[in-house]
Amino acid sequence: MKGRQEQRRTASEDRRTVERLVAAWLAETERHDPAAAHEARTGWERGALSEGAAQDLATWVTARITDTGFTEDEGPHVEGPVRITPADKDTVHGWLRARGHPV
Repeated sequence: MKGRQEQRRTASEDRRTVERLVAAWLAETERHDPAAAHEARTGWERGALSEGAAQDLATWVTARITDTGFTEDEGPHVEGPVRITPADKDTVHGWLRARGHPV
């Protein structure tokens, strides 16, 4: 059973992961769809992503996993501006679910 301090540390680590990946997602979205990025950034800053933005983030983080656990011989190597592990994806998906978004 986790103690209160460990739960706070984990929540804090999860929040940093979400913030890091949301920043990368917003930057990429800005390059491809400035209007969608503006809407998503506004929601993020208010603390409430729209359902569409939440789904886009969930899909983006899944598609951008860069740390696949494969070796070079096993492939694939995924290039990306940030390192995203399967655990990072799970963290973002859990964060979205905790805010009522179906993922």
